[in-house]
Amino acid sequence: MADDKFKIFCGTANPELAKAICDYVGVPLGKAEHGRFSDGETRYQILENVRGADVFVVQPCCHPVDFNLMQLLLMIDAFKRASAWRITAVIPYYPYARQDRKDKPRVAISAKLVADLLETAGSSRVLTLDLHAPQIQGYFNIPVDHLFASPVLVEYFQKKNLGPMTIVSPDAGGVERARYFAKRMDAPLAIVDKRRIDVNVSEVMNLIGDVKGRPALVIDDIIDTAGTLVKTAEALIEHGATKVFAACTHPVLSGPAAERITKSAIEEVVVADSVPLNEAARKVSKIKVLSVAPLLARGIQSIHEETSISELFN
Repeated sequence: MADDKFKIFCGTANPELAKAICDYVGVPLGKAEHGRFSDGETRYQILENVRGADVFVVQPCCHPVDFNLMQLLLMIDAFKRASAWRITAVIPYYPYARQDRKDKPRVAISAKLVADLLETAGSSRVLTLDLHAPQIQGYFNIPVDHLFASPVLVEYFQKKNLGPMTIVSPDAGGVERARYFAKRMDAPLAIVDKRRIDVNVSEVMNLIGDVKGRPALVIDDIIDTAGTLVKTAEALIEHGATKVFAACTHPVLSGPAAERITKSAIEEVVVADSVPLNEAARKVSKIKVLSVAPLLARGIQSIHEETSISELFN
């Protein structure tokens, strides 16, 4: 795409994804310099003219979350001060999304704080993927384009041709996501009644639905420590599921996640490349990575060309 006012830049969180996006749209990755001062502060300098340009900054705020978020904010500020016409923050993995309301006394609503920071830094709009809670879009006073990796994941499982299966939501909050899968795959839906007893610690209580004699596919947006996923898989096997598969958009896979998945009864965990796999997760043969670069690239193209983005939801 020959357009010198259409530019894509990235931070250091997932440059492979940004390069794949650039390859898809035919735009070279923007030139910039990332570095740190001796005390650890991050610095950023744009190495080409962006005055009047439509700039897209690709940066999932994965581990190390605070550093990647700060880097994103500095990049946005730099483009604002360099007189970019429009700055779209492309955040495949939105940080601090799991604290989206006051569910306990005296806690922060971090998802709202991040939205305020992005706006203050100078974002004109945001393009993101599978928010933990869709209502986070309402925290912004700028346009938010919310894409879903579900079509990419559904296509993969349709091609596997596993036969009649049950789609499982690991908690009540993920029912809408699982229902989309169930509808597209013409499969029944089951829900796990999950009781969380501490942060990153959950206890599976009841299964609502039937998985007996069928493969089960567990759908979630994030797999963090994989504790919930493994307990869900155990419950499904106990209720008669023949095999258990899992799929998610954001493979955070922190702490003991890789080891838990390796030792679990799960056949395969299919994930998107919204965040890069850590070293431990890359060694797990059960984990299959699918690229969402074409999906994000088409979203970026639609924003730049001012065309409808809704067709990407189908």
